[in-house]
Amino acid sequence: MKALIGLLLLVFGHDVSSVIHSLQFFYTASSGLSTFPEYVTVEMVDEVQVEYYDSNTQRIIPKQDWVDQDYREDPDSLERETENRKGHQQVFKADMGTLKKRFNQTGGSKPGVTNSVPAGTMAPARTT
Repeated sequence: MKALIGLLLLVFGHDVSSVIHSLQFFYTASSGLSTFPEYVTVEMVDEVQVEYYDSNTQRIIPKQDWVDQDYREDPDSLERETENRKGHQQVFKADMGTLKKRFNQTGGSKPGVTNSVPAGTMAPARTT
């Protein structure tokens, strides 16, 4: 069997080559910005944007024809990926709440100034 595979690779292997590609996901979570979604995902392949998702639309927007074609051929994969993004969105929203508590940014009447620090903790007040 190994000899057969080796022979096939010798005969047909000359057209086979390896190509390195990159896949990147950029996740952005925010809070309190009226002009920007709370959550955004951008997917890049070889430094070209191929998908966009945000918490306002809650749907994946293909940015390349081949991605759009792939989702049209397999609509279930679009549904799965959209549900994955919604799950990530919920995780990031919870993480944002945790970070706001840890950095004493849970609210306040003056933008750019942190809330008062509870007794027994040390945190510098910041202004922007």
